[in-house]
Amino acid sequence: MTENTTNNNQGTEKKPDKTIKPRFNTNWIFAVLAVSLILFSLLNGGKPAQKTTKSEIKDMIANHEIEKIIVVNKEYAEFYLNKKALESEKYAKLPKPGTGFGMSVPKPNFTYNIGDISSFEPFITETKKSAGYADKEPPDPEFINRKNYLLDALSWLLFPALLIILWLFLMKRMSGGGAGGAGGIFSVGKSRAQIFDKDTNVKLTFNDVAGLEEAKTEVMEIVDFLKNPKKYTSLGGKIPKGALLIGPPGTGKTMLAKAVAGEANVPFFSISGSDFVEMFVGVGASRVRDLFKQAKEKAPCIVFIDEIDAVGRARGRNANFGSNDERENTLNQLLTEMDGFGTNMGVIILAATNRADILDRALLRAGRFDRQIHVELPDLTEREAIFKVHLRPIKLEKGFDIGFMAKQTPGFSGADIANVCNESALIAARKNKTVVEKQDFLDAIDRIVGGLERKSKIISMVEKKTIAYHEAGHATVSWHLEHASPLFKVTIIPRGKTLGAAWYLPEERQLTTREQILDEMAYALGGRASEELIFGKISTGALSDLEKITKQAYAMVSFFGMSEKIGNISFYDSSGQSDFGFTKPYSEKTAELIDQEVNLIIAESYIRAKEVLKNNMKGLTELAELLLEKEVIFSEDLERIFGKRKADVLKEEREAEAKSKQTEAVTEAATPEKTVKKAKIKGKE
Repeated sequence: MTENTTNNNQGTEKKPDKTIKPRFNTNWIFAVLAVSLILFSLLNGGKPAQKTTKSEIKDMIANHEIEKIIVVNKEYAEFYLNKKALESEKYAKLPKPGTGFGMSVPKPNFTYNIGDISSFEPFITETKKSAGYADKEPPDPEFINRKNYLLDALSWLLFPALLIILWLFLMKRMSGGGAGGAGGIFSVGKSRAQIFDKDTNVKLTFNDVAGLEEAKTEVMEIVDFLKNPKKYTSLGGKIPKGALLIGPPGTGKTMLAKAVAGEANVPFFSISGSDFVEMFVGVGASRVRDLFKQAKEKAPCIVFIDEIDAVGRARGRNANFGSNDERENTLNQLLTEMDGFGTNMGVIILAATNRADILDRALLRAGRFDRQIHVELPDLTEREAIFKVHLRPIKLEKGFDIGFMAKQTPGFSGADIANVCNESALIAARKNKTVVEKQDFLDAIDRIVGGLERKSKIISMVEKKTIAYHEAGHATVSWHLEHASPLFKVTIIPRGKTLGAAWYLPEERQLTTREQILDEMAYALGGRASEELIFGKISTGALSDLEKITKQAYAMVSFFGMSEKIGNISFYDSSGQSDFGFTKPYSEKTAELIDQEVNLIIAESYIRAKEVLKNNMKGLTELAELLLEKEVIFSEDLERIFGKRKADVLKEEREAEAKSKQTEAVTEAATPEKTVKKAKIKGKE
């Protein structure tokens, strides 16, 4: 593996310009408004005047303490005390004039809600007379109309201001802040790619990606292209423009790209295909242009587009019948940018998808994605390597067999294996163990594949017996068929939506013969056949089995050409274009013939299953009773009841026959007389 070295192609870093002024931000407007309101309230507000009553007003007038009375808007009256009253101990708690922020603005000492204005002025006049005031001696009420211009302005501006603030907030959320600019709506067309460079601490390396040896070799070569371009260009070669990672979900495509970011000493742009799609017209194309603009500036670099099928779907085959042209515009811009690599030397595109069949052909052609790297499900050796990576932080029991766990997980992806390791640690912690044991891993596999155990589920004895014979039927038929997958265990403990299950360890093969498929269908129907033979009636428990064999039978006839009447014809469409078609690729007569062939294949498989069960009825009954007693049985129990599997017996016979032939050949080669005699006979002939 190549070690990280300093890249001389990145150029010198620019020092920040100290003369650059800070950019304007709209938040300063709200800050200034808030400070202005606070200052205004301090200058003109202060503490509000105390409210008074009629009796207190009479007392103040009788003691000649009021300097003036002002009636505001015919709603309330303001009472101002004279200097002598304010200096007395009676009103010591009132603020003295000339203090505070609003010292230049006279404020009333008391206020009184008038209510009916027609009775207030006579009340003051009568109170003055009773207190001995002379005619026209102050204080007399003064009537004024006062307007609060600030409140009037706020009443008009508050609602529009709230709308503007809400609009700015929504635009900022929709644009996600954007890259560059002032953020908000003005940066909605900027690329959202996350940049990893030499200053970014990316801990994931190729050592953390187990398995995928071929894919790692291809990707590591791409990294080497950028680090040592002269090594390849000196021989007349050109650096590939792009590589597409294709594979099922969870196989490590994104992790492989992250490892590139950790290994490569060049800038790494990471973005998802859905980040290009936006509600605004033209935003996707704008983000594509901005992404490649940044990539050109930082060349040599790598651009990684995850889930590219979100934007690279084939044009003209949209299931929405052209309702979303924005996606096609974005794809057109992406094709244009990737095709203009004459000026983009040193920019390599990595992309990942698990739906390569729906991608546009123009996107897949050489010159855009020169390489297609297939990342498939790991085999036995690769699963063992993946287990070793994910078991590093887990405390295991002594002598733990990692190879055994790899054999127990056929068809598991890297993500599934990581989930198994994590789930096993949680199960061990739940049981208060200090180490994780083998049984915890087996429980974790059962938990992930079948679901959570539901021991509290109420099942009647009749139903439990039906389930036991159903699962015993699966196990019995599979044990006596040559091409059936090896049985691991049988259980009648409910898990998830299933009431019972037979667990198999299927052989890892790339090709499947007709005989193997027929055997699989036969033991899948063994459960229903067992119910019919034992109870004379069938139940709904075979739903998943029927669904499985129906798909297998139709695949045999329509896809694999395994029917004599249909012939060597396949209606399978690997391009995925048939998803948007309205017609079948065959006539109604052919469709009827396909249905007849499927029914015939399933009927023959069902008869085979019943024959196997009739010939082993005693073992079937013993197996079902054992299931009712223990609820979980293993392959050792079946071997004790039925003997060795038919597949194992046939395998031993073939090995013995091959060994005997080999022994005979060795014996003949060691006897010279027989060899000479045979040679003479051949010479005479």
